[in-house]
Amino acid sequence: MITYKESGVDVAAADKLTEEYKAVAAAASTPHVLKGIGGFAGFLALPGGYEQPVLVACTDGVGTKLRLLIDHGEPRTAGKDAAAMCLNDLATCGAQPLFMLDYLAVGKLDPAVAREVVSGFADYCSQAGCALIGGETAEMPGFYPPGDFDVAGFAVGVVEKEGMVDGRDCQAGDLVLGLASSGIHSNGFSLVRLLLDRGLLDLERDCGGMPLKEALLQPTRLYLPLGHRLGQLPAVKAIAHITGGGLPGNVGRTIPDWLDAVIEWGSWPRPAVFAPIAQAGVTRQEMLATFNLGIGYTLVVDRDFADSALEFCHENGVEAWVIGSLRPGSGQVIVNE
Repeated sequence: MITYKESGVDVAAADKLTEEYKAVAAAASTPHVLKGIGGFAGFLALPGGYEQPVLVACTDGVGTKLRLLIDHGEPRTAGKDAAAMCLNDLATCGAQPLFMLDYLAVGKLDPAVAREVVSGFADYCSQAGCALIGGETAEMPGFYPPGDFDVAGFAVGVVEKEGMVDGRDCQAGDLVLGLASSGIHSNGFSLVRLLLDRGLLDLERDCGGMPLKEALLQPTRLYLPLGHRLGQLPAVKAIAHITGGGLPGNVGRTIPDWLDAVIEWGSWPRPAVFAPIAQAGVTRQEMLATFNLGIGYTLVVDRDFADSALEFCHENGVEAWVIGSLRPGSGQVIVNE
């Protein structure tokens, strides 16, 4: 008799793991959750106090950083990275996160690895005040090699329609603030892996007091709940999450097309992890277009509010600097080097 388990799919193991997920996700629950992990869908009641609530949805994954995370045994970081990429996007409009779903696809189910991935999601959801109410674990033998997996996150939040942060109030003279990243985050790793494959990076090289390998695998910084709080301040006019495309490719998405953002290259310190990448032969222009270079989030604020916004960031444990300003233009991001 031929069984599903013989084909490589262990339904019983997956069911047992779902019960364990419930305990992991309990740390990332909120009072609005009606029903979480275990059913065909999760249920969450909208919080009160909104006159015109607008739902905001985001989805993202980890990209090819996942290859390094798998190879070096860091599945919890994979969950954190996928969660942060979604939640950080969500907060750019000032939204309050409501719930997240996770998706994990594996070649052969390893319960220990799966628990670590979902625990990474739960860690960051808990910090963000976001409920982890469900997900999917798909065992796909023959599609992923044993030991490999892929992961993605899906997040939904809510924001008052009239309180959305969307750049409409930006004007010439406003300042651009940059909030520190924890390193590379989850973008540009195809280039990093190319350099590794060509023997141009040494993973054991000292990099700011840690091996380069450790610096590369730092989890993406979670900017919540700080990002949501900043979005409630009237002097914060635009927020950008600096992901693929770097500062030039993301700051411009948040400002009107009659303005330019002028970024001053020397206005913030670069984390040590970027130095060996540049020294391997990557030009400054390519670095700017690929990596966050130490700035994971930007704010456009009224000039008179800049000092207060910087202090607010510092009080919440995030370094921040004035890195540029807006001027009349055509929607470009110009980096003064």
